[in-house]
Amino acid sequence: MPRSPTKAPAETQDDVKARIRARAYEEGFDAVGFTTADRIGPELAERLDAFMALGRHGEMRWLEEKAERRRHPNALWPEARGIVALGLNYAPAKNPLAVLAEKDRAAISVYAQGRDYHLVVKKKLKSLAGWIHRAFGQEVKVFVDTAPLMEKPLSAAAGIGWQGKHTNLVSREFGSWLFLGVILTTLDLPADAPESDHCGSCTNCLDICPTQAFPAPYQLDARRCISYLTIEYDGVIPEEFHAAMGNRIYGCDDCLAVCPWNKFAQAARETALHARPELDAPALIELAQLDDASFRERFSTNPVKRIGRDRFVRNACIALGNGGDAAAIPVLEKLCGDPSAVVRAHARAALQRLRRKA
Repeated sequence: MPRSPTKAPAETQDDVKARIRARAYEEGFDAVGFTTADRIGPELAERLDAFMALGRHGEMRWLEEKAERRRHPNALWPEARGIVALGLNYAPAKNPLAVLAEKDRAAISVYAQGRDYHLVVKKKLKSLAGWIHRAFGQEVKVFVDTAPLMEKPLSAAAGIGWQGKHTNLVSREFGSWLFLGVILTTLDLPADAPESDHCGSCTNCLDICPTQAFPAPYQLDARRCISYLTIEYDGVIPEEFHAAMGNRIYGCDDCLAVCPWNKFAQAARETALHARPELDAPALIELAQLDDASFRERFSTNPVKRIGRDRFVRNACIALGNGGDAAAIPVLEKLCGDPSAVVRAHARAALQRLRRKA
């Protein structure tokens, strides 16, 4: 008698997770974790509410406007069940704090020295999500940090890392250098164990902050943070922060760079995230002279473009005033007549600091 065909064993949820994890690594992601929407408790919303109630979000009004959608993944998409958290390593090839000693050079945050990570991460997310949809017939939605979703707590719940005392995600394998992306899906998947906190008694990230932006461990006052001041804030930066900003003109890596867990990180393997030569410690005087067209050309497909020329030149003025180079005086004098009132105000302030030093 002919033998009856043998049925293939049914695919378990763990099998599905293993396939998704393997595919994520093929797409170039460096960290993968799973959690579920029903494991996200009310403490996430409570922390967000407390942060905003204290006014520590500064002028980031979009946090208030989309707070309801940000409090829980299901507030953004009620049908979401499974959460795939993904990390892409962007660790630098050299010490990012070394440029702080080069007063005539600009310190641009590591994450903004290569191609815009939103473009890089989203492309990989869409490819992976499309594969999940085709392979398992479930709906998917992808998110980078422009969407009202709290990627860091979700990634911690999925076991990729933990939120350190500087409030950023820390990984035992990649330190503080992970770009995060999230895929929400209707696929039902068991959650991984969340990562426990491994900060211990270390306070390196809190101690190094130039502007004392951390009121307490695990708390950030964005209004004092150089990343907020140089990127999110579009007004006249209070003079109390000027000296502390040094030559940091876009973001600040201090609290990230001193994390002891970085010793395990390897330089980013994604070449699109490697520093462009023209963005690795460029000359401040050159940057301060950019007009709108040259600014857009120089920073096309780069995160710096989003703040616009005026905010960027404002930051360069502060750095020139801190640098003490008399060669910057003619540049700043010209900027005192700039069409932007914010640029004019900072050019005048920088001139005063330079002349006092002279």
